[in-house]
Amino acid sequence: MRPKSKFHISLLLLFFVIAIGIIGYVFIENGSFIDSFYMTIITMSTVGFGEIHQLTQAGKLFTIFLIIISLIVYVYAVTSLTEYIANEKIFQNLKYKRVQKKINKLENHSVVCGYGRNGRQAVAKLKQFNMPVVVIEKDKALIEELDQDNILFIEGDATEDEAIEKASLNTAKSLITALPSDADNLFVVLSARQLNKNLTIISRASSETSYKKLLIAGASNIIMPDKIGGMHMASLVVTPNLVEFVDRLNISNECETNLEEVSIDDLPEEFKNKTILDLDLRKRTGCNVIGFKTDGDNYVVNPEATTKLVPHSSLIVLGRPNQIQKLREIL
Repeated sequence: MRPKSKFHISLLLLFFVIAIGIIGYVFIENGSFIDSFYMTIITMSTVGFGEIHQLTQAGKLFTIFLIIISLIVYVYAVTSLTEYIANEKIFQNLKYKRVQKKINKLENHSVVCGYGRNGRQAVAKLKQFNMPVVVIEKDKALIEELDQDNILFIEGDATEDEAIEKASLNTAKSLITALPSDADNLFVVLSARQLNKNLTIISRASSETSYKKLLIAGASNIIMPDKIGGMHMASLVVTPNLVEFVDRLNISNECETNLEEVSIDDLPEEFKNKTILDLDLRKRTGCNVIGFKTDGDNYVVNPEATTKLVPHSSLIVLGRPNQIQKLREIL
């Protein structure tokens, strides 16, 4: 039987003993409800208060019986309560250990610091791509939500090294810090960069003054939600059709995406060190190459067909979902 069930049974037994005591004193001693209730409580609690009146022989025997069963129920209740509390803590510790064991096995995963508005959206997007993600959060209510949604989490303060170390940051691919305080985000970036030099770090920022500080601290990219939101709203006024078209270029899951990044390093050997023209994606898949990222991390919009496919570079490809799917099958 589960400890919680045993604890509930012990409570029912206590009420049952009180009911027996009241009924017994009413019928045996002809007492009123209040007098019988009083005698039951002082008998069960063994406080030693005086009797209301001299008990009969039957009343004394009933009192002895009531004391014995009260002690038995007390022992059972205390044991059940202790077992319930202990098992709840043990169960919680086992659950945390199980989660930590899964996190320790992760590689090339993403760590999200803070499960607020921005952090929640980041996790949802990463899950769309089936990317493993670990959330660091200290709010108890949000921890329960993460647990219910089967999202791996670390309960703790992301600004503390111990918390981000538990998230297996040394084997992680990226870190997103979306804490409400720029100072906290700066601290997380500094700590994360020290623990993993090759980590891609994306940080949230609220003020312009924090932008340069986060870059110096080691952030790869800084996102300012308020600024992006304002620019997007202004663009909807100036060029509404263009913005709506761009918004429809989904980059979500495998069934809906319209954009794809193709790493040259992942191409078959026959295409390496060739040109975009040699690749001939338009004829083979229907997709169009709209961008090229050089090995020096420079971006070229609408690259020439003669652009050479050198190592450590990438192609940005545009197409309908079925064309993107065909591209993946070929490459």
